[in-house]
Amino acid sequence: MKKQQPLVSFILTYYNLPVQMLCECIDSILALSLTPEEREIIVVDDGSEVSPMNGLMHYGDDIIYVRQHNQGLSMARNKGIDMATGTYLQFVDADDYLLTDPYNYCLDVLRQNGDRTDMVIFDFTTDNNDQSDYGNPLTISGTEYLRHHNIRGTAWGYLFRSKTLSELRFTPGIYHEDEEFTPQLLIRSEQVCIVAAKAYFYRKRKDSIMTDAHQNKCKKRLDDSRDVILRLHYLADRMPQNERLAMQRRVAQLSMDYIYNIILQTRSADELNSRLDTLRLQGLFPLPDRDYSQKYKWFRRMINTAAGRQLLLHTLPYIKRER
Repeated sequence: MKKQQPLVSFILTYYNLPVQMLCECIDSILALSLTPEEREIIVVDDGSEVSPMNGLMHYGDDIIYVRQHNQGLSMARNKGIDMATGTYLQFVDADDYLLTDPYNYCLDVLRQNGDRTDMVIFDFTTDNNDQSDYGNPLTISGTEYLRHHNIRGTAWGYLFRSKTLSELRFTPGIYHEDEEFTPQLLIRSEQVCIVAAKAYFYRKRKDSIMTDAHQNKCKKRLDDSRDVILRLHYLADRMPQNERLAMQRRVAQLSMDYIYNIILQTRSADELNSRLDTLRLQGLFPLPDRDYSQKYKWFRRMINTAAGRQLLLHTLPYIKRER
């Protein structure tokens, strides 16, 4: 008898975490309205110092566990992609988990739309008591969504059709790999359903990748962010008009975030000017005059003048940034 293809493959990436966090993540998936045949849970252990396998034995055939040499988040996710057999894919960081009722709503949207939906975009929360009205799904193409909306770069914020990926994978060995991956995934998605359900619980941890503030990683973070922007800019120039306009919006907003982080992390006028010169050589600075958002318009006016840059250097490091 031919084995049923899973509806969703969940790709969990794990590295040096308490095993109980990983179990909580797995349990949140097992609690969903999916039969064992409809789900596939792949745990990719990226070379943790101690394997969590002893703490996972009780899951039996409910999970697939694979251990690789430490190669970073990108390669762990790529391994999961290559192993997955589900119609749809969902990334979950092992220290986070899915919220049952909101995520079930996302699955219901997927089922109701049949084979037409390429992606479901949902919201996240840092408060597991957060209650929200799911509202009605908005259906749009991924390109149109990217062209007219700000997006979250995090790859775990999307439930998407595996075939949409084609050859798309995460770039190994860099920070900000999600920022490069997600806009390309959106452009490949012909029909996207956006729901207000807060279906993903994001656990803030002081030692997570995004909150690690060690000085020796600051330069690499900035360099990787710049390189992602340049690669997406290169791709945009080779896209048809509508896709190009969508990607250009994302490039401009990533450029704004990059410049903000230069100021925040270095507080150096020389470093800022040097990195702006690199953007200028690529035609990415001054920032383009577009009405992407009020924040973008305000920042663009400030950063595009020498006086504005001096003001930002003296004020931004002391202003708490909104997530």
